[in-house]
Amino acid sequence: MSGDFALITGAAGGLGRAIALHLATPGRTLLLHFRGDEARAQDAAAAVRQRGAAAILLRADLAPLDERERLMDQVQAHTPALSLLINNAGVYLDAALAETTPQQWQEVFDSTCSAVFHVMQRATPLLRAGAPARVINIGDSGADRVVARLQATPYHIAKLGVHVLTRSYAKLLAPERITVNQISPGFLENSVGRPGTPVPAGRLGAFSDVLWALDFLLSPGAEYTTGANILVTGGWNL
Repeated sequence: MSGDFALITGAAGGLGRAIALHLATPGRTLLLHFRGDEARAQDAAAAVRQRGAAAILLRADLAPLDERERLMDQVQAHTPALSLLINNAGVYLDAALAETTPQQWQEVFDSTCSAVFHVMQRATPLLRAGAPARVINIGDSGADRVVARLQATPYHIAKLGVHVLTRSYAKLLAPERITVNQISPGFLENSVGRPGTPVPAGRLGAFSDVLWALDFLLSPGAEYTTGANILVTGGWNL
């Protein structure tokens, strides 16, 4: 996929940064979205450029609607076409349901689910122009399960929404040579907290485990795979 433009949300650190570095190849331009830490974002961009790709930083808080609009206006100003969109950004609030405020609820849900809807909606014309194109949404290990969630409730509901959006956009865009899939990690090495029960595989996930799934979904052999949700969990939360 060299010679293309790719947008990655939440690319300044953690899994987003790992994805950006993994995709940083000569001839590719990465549009790296970040929210607040400009120094960390600049460091990620420098690391991308060292690997031969171009990097453009785009700053936006994905909770407010006008900020999401501004982000996509910037994307359109840089390129008329996208061949890859990775919706990685999300906000995890480690709070009990009974203690979650309406303001916290709205911020987490909008940053994690509404942002995916809005970015997908605005990016669709760009993906059509860049087709064949790929969209990969980052979910959560329990994103396909409707169960009680007494901790981090808005985050889990938002990720369930991302799962529905993934399948919906996969069906909508399949005739246009645009695949939409999801990767749902379990506990990673940088995750907040630790699992309450042991991970069957005996260890926490590494970014490299997610990147293997990413490579498959970007491969020529995955052109017929759309609407999929790949669990990268080591057997946890099954």
